[in-house]
Amino acid sequence: MNNGKWRLPHGVDELLPPAAGAMERLRRDVLDLFVSWGYEHIEPPLVEYLDSLLVGSGADLDLQTLKAVDQRTGRMLGVRADMTSQAVRIDAHSRLKDGVQRLCYAGPVVFANPQGALDSRNPFKAGAEIFGSASLQADAEVIRLMLAALQAASVEKPVLLLGHMGIYRALVAELDLDETRERQLFGAIQRKAETDVAGLLPQSKHRELLVSLPTMMGDASVLDAARERFAGAPAPVLAALDDLQHLAQSIARTESVEVRFDLAELSGYGYHNGPVFAAYQADQGASLAQGGRYDSIGGHFGRARPATGFDIRLMRLLAETPPQNNAIWAPFAPEDQSLLAAVGELRAQRKVVVCALSEEESPDERCANMLVAEGGRWVVKNLEADRGT
Repeated sequence: MNNGKWRLPHGVDELLPPAAGAMERLRRDVLDLFVSWGYEHIEPPLVEYLDSLLVGSGADLDLQTLKAVDQRTGRMLGVRADMTSQAVRIDAHSRLKDGVQRLCYAGPVVFANPQGALDSRNPFKAGAEIFGSASLQADAEVIRLMLAALQAASVEKPVLLLGHMGIYRALVAELDLDETRERQLFGAIQRKAETDVAGLLPQSKHRELLVSLPTMMGDASVLDAARERFAGAPAPVLAALDDLQHLAQSIARTESVEVRFDLAELSGYGYHNGPVFAAYQADQGASLAQGGRYDSIGGHFGRARPATGFDIRLMRLLAETPPQNNAIWAPFAPEDQSLLAAVGELRAQRKVVVCALSEEESPDERCANMLVAEGGRWVVKNLEADRGT
């Protein structure tokens, strides 16, 4: 028998007990937290028309999106690799609302290729978005919510990394690069490859500022150094540095978190255009959560609005889950109405009760307790203690 035929595709994961239950509890806890902050839950579809999924995004998201032809219409479909564009569509088209709108979601996405050697191609993501506010207070709120979600998942002492896409965009705007060269430059700066950055840039007034961008990272002293180095930079660069300082001060007043800066932090799929941020654990290289501002992307759907938000990779937060052994074993007695009533009462209390299907069946390994007839009623007793009597 060839068992290899039943293997899952490379990088595609399934969750089995007890991890599947732990994931659902984590998803529920995070969503409940979002809702408690005033965010309304949405459930976008896993599959949409491709042009909707790729609105406002760069080539990276296009490459990560699985595609198929809709047999009913002949149009291209995509399996979502990101849920932010779906939230944008909902705000701009499906749920029009004046003023500020807060939306949240949690569910699986699918990548055409894993983002890292050990990453899943079908991770679970949860996220929250604010539409209709251009204020830095909105960015501060979603960062605080992101940190609260990590705390709910028992992440201790996360590191918050702050950057600003406005710095890169303002410096590049004066270079008149073609689309291919700018995409190469964007990737080189993301990789912090200074030599590659220098090789891609023509001689210009601000060339050395872009070459030095990957080195501008560290604690709050980075902002002081950046103001000195970027003194002659375009005004939007200096405004972005002010934004980062105000944002960091706002977060530090309310959160116990280590704040770091990286002026070459160009996260996302090409649609961010303001402050960007990511959260890490000190001993891990991959981010646990990331996000940023992406104003006006909804214009592709006919409604340009300021927007900011984040998403969390829930599977990276899923700790090693020990087997649950607190279920209750019910003996085989299908005609005993009092037993059935006792089982129903326990399940109404959200207790896990496993009923035997025959007299020969042994108690399930999850069961540390069992129902025992005593004094004309059914009571819960420790299974090992009962075995010893």
